[in-house]
Amino acid sequence: MKEEKTIEGLMNNSIELFIKEFQTLISVSYLLLVGIGMVFNFHKYSEFGINIFQYADVFDFLIAPFQDIFIILFSILSTIIPYAALKLDSFFMKYKPRTYSRVNFGFDKKSWFNAYRISIYSSLFIFYIILAGSKYGQFFKDRIEDQPTLSIVVKDNTIEEGKLIGKTKDIIFLMTNKNVTAIPINSSVVKIEID
Repeated sequence: MKEEKTIEGLMNNSIELFIKEFQTLISVSYLLLVGIGMVFNFHKYSEFGINIFQYADVFDFLIAPFQDIFIILFSILSTIIPYAALKLDSFFMKYKPRTYSRVNFGFDKKSWFNAYRISIYSSLFIFYIILAGSKYGQFFKDRIEDQPTLSIVVKDNTIEEGKLIGKTKDIIFLMTNKNVTAIPINSSVVKIEID
């Protein structure tokens, strides 16, 4: 009877631990997704000379990763690839220590090597995100130029035409003949020209 209670207690503890770890994993994954979305949005709008941080608020960045399927797919791949590389590195460290030591010039035996290894992987991950965000911005700009022209009737009943770059909660960005126009959605200001 006592053994059954012990097993039941261990199962409950294991389930509670899994739930706590899963919640942490979801939170960290969402923060990572938002960070990647911010980098991608920055590069997307900077291709048109727009500093999106001047026009967007926090909510725009919290939903940014979910506005484009490319950002979601890239985020998933961006977490799987470095994780797999780190696991492969750990595998070689554990099961092929002599080869691993030779490849790392014997530094793996130093006390600071693990911190160095983690910082290198982190730096490469950040560099990879920034480089990929830049490529995404160029890809997005090419897609915008192939879009059909959009017409928007503004508050003074004039029609603004251009290709839709994107929008935030308060502003719509249009490209008209290599010029960018920012049209406020909830304002008495009719339009803003960005050169």
